[in-house]
Amino acid sequence: MLNTRPDVHWKAAEDSLKINGVKTAHAVTGPYDVLIHVVFENIEALGELIRKIHAIEGVERTQTAVVVPPRLH
Repeated sequence: MLNTRPDVHWKAAEDSLKINGVKTAHAVTGPYDVLIHVVFENIEALGELIRKIHAIEGVERTQTAVVVPPRLH
């Protein structure tokens, strides 16, 4: 979830799609400006994705939520 400078949310979403591992990116309304869905293999890869997303022009802040797989019984 990204917060961007005003009027750059569409561009930030488009630019994020150029990053390997980013599957979808959408400008949205509400407390965040862009929602990005990424897939990564390990925590180091996630860290690298976050660094690349922070490097996008206009990105001010990110919030990461990792999906927890269902419990196996």
